[in-house]
Amino acid sequence: MIFIQLIIVVISRYLEFATTIFLHKPHSHSSHSSCMKTMEDQSCTSAPSIDPFKLLKIVQNPDGSLTRQSLFPSVSITDEESTSSNTSQLAFFKDIPLNPQNKTFIRLYRPPTPPPNTNHKLPLLIHFHGGGFILFSATSRPFHDACSLKAVKLPAVVLSLEYRLAPEHRLPAAYDDAVETIMWVRDQAMDVNGCDPWLKEYVDFSKCFLIGSSAGGNMVFHAALRALDIDTSPVKIIGLIMNQPYFSGVERTESEKRFVNDRILPLPANDLMWSLALPEGADRDHEFCNPMTADGFLKEKMGRLTRCLVTGHGGDPLIDKQRELVKVLEARGVDVVAEFAEGGCHGIEIFDPLKAEALLKSIKEFVGTCCRCVNSESAAAKSTL
Repeated sequence: MIFIQLIIVVISRYLEFATTIFLHKPHSHSSHSSCMKTMEDQSCTSAPSIDPFKLLKIVQNPDGSLTRQSLFPSVSITDEESTSSNTSQLAFFKDIPLNPQNKTFIRLYRPPTPPPNTNHKLPLLIHFHGGGFILFSATSRPFHDACSLKAVKLPAVVLSLEYRLAPEHRLPAAYDDAVETIMWVRDQAMDVNGCDPWLKEYVDFSKCFLIGSSAGGNMVFHAALRALDIDTSPVKIIGLIMNQPYFSGVERTESEKRFVNDRILPLPANDLMWSLALPEGADRDHEFCNPMTADGFLKEKMGRLTRCLVTGHGGDPLIDKQRELVKVLEARGVDVVAEFAEGGCHGIEIFDPLKAEALLKSIKEFVGTCCRCVNSESAAAKSTL
């Protein structure tokens, strides 16, 4: 009961801000029912009459950059709640510079209670926020609260990346920032120029995960592929968590056609975000957007990925691409845990506290299973010595 109340506290704090994005004020009945009604109303293939710039609350400037209206409040490190732990601020957090030249940084979260001993250190979750590569921040209230909740409830140390946004920094800039973060973690584990005290006290570097929702899920996939080409030792990435990962393509899927006027992610907004995020001149069949059509070399690399959790909802226009990704990974021998629920919508965990609870439960089970596998392998290795 307490757990559900905590979820409700976190979700309710930014529900009114989330609905602002979608220009849809919830009715008096539950937010989940409102989301379901939205999808029923929008499930058609007629030409959408949506201004994606207005929907996303962005204005493109003459130099190509964006003016972004504040859709979510930001949580500053100087906020009073950064020094306390309560129902609204579940974990301690701090910001650490990553690359000052690129203005990137890391927001680090830890639970208020340290591990009981060095044999029970915590996994590390490297988190990438969503926003179509063009919006939001690691400091945005929804992502901040979600990371805080994971740190306490898994429990884990969570590292959330403030990466560069497009179109000012088109892809692969965000992927570069993600890999730089992984390398930063490696240097911390190797104690290069000293290890952050939170990481040193709390983290088991043999139990690291990449996690993200929407565009963040896309970043998990591409960062993991890039990490295959570098020596991350002693850091071991043992799991990839992609919640409603953001992929598309030139050819419309049936789910994209079915939800062409979706209130959460209508096709005009989806197309605009990809046009602003992809390299100049690239279309949606570029491997960043549609890796399922990539060449043989990239597909060979996919087969080397570690265990994956892929989650989605039937009411998401991106659901068909997410299912396609799972099939491609499984065909190449990747161990995939696929959880696709009926109904829902893109970002449903923002609207429905029970969906948020279910997602956190799935993540906790996946992380726990992966960590137990590491423990078993370690015990087996010691027994042979």
